[in-house]
Formats: sequence, C-alpha cells, structure tokens
Amino acid sequence: MPKRPPPNAFRVLGRAPVAETRRIVEILRTETVGGFLLVAAAVVAVIVANSPLREGYETLRDTAVGYAPWHLNLTLGQWAADGLLAVFFFLVGLELKREIVAGQLRSPRTALVPVLAAVGGVVVPALIYLAVNRGGPGAGGWATPTATDIAFAVAVLAVVGSRLPAALRLFLLTLAVVDDLIAIVIIAAVYTEQVQWVPLGLAAIPLAVFAFVAHRYSDWLAGQGWTAWAVLLPLGIACWALVHASGIHATIAGVVLGFAVPVHRGDLAHRFEHRFRPLSAGFAVPVFAFFAAGVTLGGAAEIAATFTDPIALGVIAGLLLGKPIGILGATWLTVRLTRSSLDPSVRWSDLAGVALLAGIGFTVSLLVAELSFADAASLMHAKAAILLASTVAAVGAGAFLARQNRQYAVSGSARPADIP
Repeated sequence: MPKRPPPNAFRVLGRAPVAETRRIVEILRTETVGGFLLVAAAVVAVIVANSPLREGYETLRDTAVGYAPWHLNLTLGQWAADGLLAVFFFLVGLELKREIVAGQLRSPRTALVPVLAAVGGVVVPALIYLAVNRGGPGAGGWATPTATDIAFAVAVLAVVGSRLPAALRLFLLTLAVVDDLIAIVIIAAVYTEQVQWVPLGLAAIPLAVFAFVAHRYSDWLAGQGWTAWAVLLPLGIACWALVHASGIHATIAGVVLGFAVPVHRGDLAHRFEHRFRPLSAGFAVPVFAFFAAGVTLGGAAEIAATFTDPIALGVIAGLLLGKPIGILGATWLTVRLTRSSLDPSVRWSDLAGVALLAGIGFTVSLLVAELSFADAASLMHAKAAILLASTVAAVGAGAFLARQNRQYAVSGSARPADIP
C-alpha cells in the first residue's frame, strides 16, 4: 500500500478562498474566449500564407508606419509584437503583482510548487533544445520552447475539463504567470544587444509619475471611467516609447507598468483587468498571432527539410517532452523533498494532463523565435515547429484530460461547485 503522509503534512494545490476563486474564474473565462480567437487567427494566417494571397499578406505584414526620428518606424508585424503584446504583458505584470500581494505567491509555502514547477518547465525544455542543437547555428534559440500560452491552454481545459478540480485551473494560471515572468527576464537579459541609457533613464520619469498617480489617486481613477485613459494612458505610452528607444524589448515596459498599479485595495486593478483583458485576449494577441503565425509550408521536400532541421526538432522535443517532464518532475520532487502531499481533490494524473497542456507554447514562443532567429529559413522552421508542437500538445492533453473528466463525472467525485 502507498505510504500515507503524516497527519500534519502540508497539502499543496488546495482550494483558494472563494473571492480569489471567483476572480480566477473571471480571468479564465476571458482567456478561454481569447484562446479560441488566437487559434482562429493562427489558422487564418497559415491558410493565407499558403494561398495566392501570400504576397498580399507579406506586404501587409511588412508595411512600415510610424515616426522614424523616435525609432517608431516599424512594420505592422513589429507593431503587433512590440506594441500590442505590451498590453498582454501589462496584464501579466498586473496579475503577477496581485499573486504576490494577495494570491498563491503571497505565501512561500503555497508559492513553492507552482514556482518550481514553472522553473522546471523552463529549464528542461531549454536543456533538451540545447542537446539537439549543441554546437549548431540554432543554439541561440534555446529559449524558444520554454513558454506556455495561457489563453490557448485554458481554452483546451475549458472545453474538456468542466468536471476537473478547480485547483487545477488555479495551478495552471499561477504556473503560466511565473512562466511568463521567466520569459520576461529572458527577453530582457538575453535579447537586448545594446542599451541606450539616456532614453532608458528618461523612461523612469513617466513610470514614476504613473506609479505615483496610480497609488495616490487610485480611488478617483477607479471611480471616474475617463480619468485612467486621460491621465495614465499617455504616461504609459511615453514609458513604452522610451523603453523601445533604449533597445530593450518594449513589452518589458508593459510588465513594469502593470506592476506599478496598486492591488491592495483592488478597485483600480480590477477595473484595469476588466478593461484591458478583453482588449488583450480579443484583439492584441490574435492580431500578433495573425502576423506571426503565417508559416509557408511549401511542398513535401520543403516540409521534410523543415521538420528535420535541428531547430525544429529541438523546439518540438522541448515543448512536447521537456515541458511535461520539467513541470511534473519538479512538482514531484518538491512534494517529496518537503514531505508535503497533494490536496485530496487533485490527483497526480490530473497534474500530468496539465503538464502536457503546458506544451502549448504559441504566443510567447513565437515572440522569442522572432527575437532569436535573424535567418528567415531558421525562423520559419522554428515557427512551424511551434505550431505543430502546440497543436499536438493541445490534442494530446485534451484527449487525456477529457478521459480524466469522464472519470470524475462517472465517480461523482468532482466538485464543480468549487467554481462559483
């Protein structure tokens, strides 16, 4: 018989407070809709890129607009990656701060499992990618298979997992938030070639004013719908433009601005989430996916060349093997070494399904690929591998979790009431 944990053992992945659970459910519902839009945009992009409309698609993506003296003469594809994704990363920063202040990351005991699981889910895919590309020209793309796409993953979970424990959704969201934080650090540290210190220093001015106004007048900003747009939005745009001019990827500005919003009283942060999450999930991320996912497959010979390239093989192995091995292995080691136990509502097989689901890289993986590969062929191979691996992960994890869901439904052990 398996050894029972001590009666006083700390249980991980338990239920969150009711208010926190309701907030998480609201987020996940928005991300679920966004996930379907994301997939639809990517499918349209692939179809268009392999049709007679390909030339028009590429012309549109590569059309440059903006003011060159301010370093803002960008293509529409770059505007989507640098500008629209800043909205997505703003919400990442906001959610990260909320988790640290009042969520799963507030307590070291509850934060330990999702944090180490996220770290494992980054380190193992990177090591697998490097093992495949060791000494080759694609070794610099090691960060490509390290990200998890929360919107895509949540959409799959919503379709197949209505009876699964609510704690799994919370674990997936917390894992993805920490995963995104690691991706942000990687983007800032690895993909910044040269920093222009003058614009970076100037960016601190609108950031400081943004933080001061958001904290000092949070009740006023939350109570008057137009004030945040009139006061904080120009400050945010100025900070973003200066960070972009500094040479640091402009999405970092979105994270920092999100972290500057006060969450201790909740009204302003909640209003920002309510306003910006539909914009991010319904427009910003799908538009980025449309411009980033337009992979030209070509004929059988070209497809064979794509998926025999070590870059593609490393990405596929990293997402499909490295992600689940890293997440599940780190979780198991953490529980084992800390002498804790899983909450009775969660089974190891449930976590295995979520770990498989985390192999959906997509949005951030596509962004990292664009930063990693200057060569057009290598970039195309990396993107094709991301799309293939994410699709396989979605289908495989979806089938596995659907089986788990049926078992909960038959046994009657699931507690859908956990989700208000």
